[in-house]
Amino acid sequence: MCMSFIRTNVANGVGEIVLDRPKALNALDPSMIRDLYEPLLRWRDDPAVETVLVTSGSERAFCAGGDIKAVREAVLRGDREFVHGFFADEYRLNLLIGEYPKPYISLIDGAAMGGGLGISVHGSVRVVTERAVLAMPETAIGFFPDVGASHFLPRLTGAAGMYLGLTGARASAGDAVAFGLATHFVPSERLAELADAIRGGSAAEALEKFGEQAPQAPLAARQAEIDGVFAQGTPADMLARLTGDDEWTTQARTALTAVSPTAAFVTAELIRRGADDELSRCLDRELALTGPVTTGPDFAEGVRAVLVDKDRNPSWSPSSLAAVDRDAIAALFD
Repeated sequence: MCMSFIRTNVANGVGEIVLDRPKALNALDPSMIRDLYEPLLRWRDDPAVETVLVTSGSERAFCAGGDIKAVREAVLRGDREFVHGFFADEYRLNLLIGEYPKPYISLIDGAAMGGGLGISVHGSVRVVTERAVLAMPETAIGFFPDVGASHFLPRLTGAAGMYLGLTGARASAGDAVAFGLATHFVPSERLAELADAIRGGSAAEALEKFGEQAPQAPLAARQAEIDGVFAQGTPADMLARLTGDDEWTTQARTALTAVSPTAAFVTAELIRRGADDELSRCLDRELALTGPVTTGPDFAEGVRAVLVDKDRNPSWSPSSLAAVDRDAIAALFD
């Protein structure tokens, strides 16, 4: 019998899911996606389950994202069925969470990136600790922020979603609360007590008791600059506005210059289109893009540079934002 990286339990009206693949920082492989979907679907209409709680068995991460190296391997061997199936199953899970009729609580202590946000941000309650780091770093691997990010990113404060989606910047706990990625802050030293209180069947009271004011939010403190740079125009226009020499501007300029130019343009268009669309439509659009984007030159190269060889020196095609064919980007969406 195959080992599962998901543990579940139901008690006191609470259905708990524990992500338990610590060596991979709970990166979601196909079995985890399936094993997450099945109990959530079952509990959705089960009167014995009133609340869902998602926790991590890893001390380092909530969920580091999807198992994207497996997707790259499938792309290289020409297995389009695996690629489509992986994303279709993951997005089906994201939609289930986004439309869940019961409180869905995620306790985020450590890294939550990519797919880790897909199984948390769409839920009703997202608790972060001071150890939480949230990000959508897909443009650095020649991909785009997916798992419904084209729905939740444009709904963050101001242009924060465009900034986070394009640059892959990491949001601290304070930033996550300020931008709207998280709903509550609880110190890590009290997270176990909070979890026990929720397991006891008193989620609302527990969140009220243990919730505290979020710590400083260094990125959110730059909201005016973020809005001034990322609120409108193309990624090339945004890069042109990053002319200062302060730390934030330098980091944003470096990040936007380093990511896949094609992925940046795809991401910007996705976020703009997602601003007025429901989650299901955003996920459908993302799924339609997974095929052409993963088979394009930048995806395999980006994953190689970041996750395989780890030389952090990808060779993008085209190599600059100015060289991106905007008609080709528009054709992807047609």
